[in-house]
Amino acid sequence: MPRRQSDKAGSDRIAAFGDPVRRAIIEILADGPRSVGDIAERLPVTRPAVSQHLKVLSNAGLVLHDTVGTRNLYRIDPERVAEVRDYLDQLWQKALGNLKSRIEKPHQ
Repeated sequence: MPRRQSDKAGSDRIAAFGDPVRRAIIEILADGPRSVGDIAERLPVTRPAVSQHLKVLSNAGLVLHDTVGTRNLYRIDPERVAEVRDYLDQLWQKALGNLKSRIEKPHQ
């Protein structure tokens, strides 16, 4: 499988998912672009808190925004999210390979 990013970038992006509010924001944005206000209405946090979480997600490269009039609409960056999936797939394949080696290794 071709690698589209470094392990460091993958782990940095995964770290952005470490907060439950950020995961909830990603889930909300999976339904389509939203403004900070729209996101905040769906969460038990303030608009400034949502803005801070969006900044973390944006810095991690997971979220993009477009300015429409006076509003910023945030959306998932599908390429970066795909890179996270690729990174997790690599880890999973490595873990399965190690498990297979242990199972197939003759007992000594």
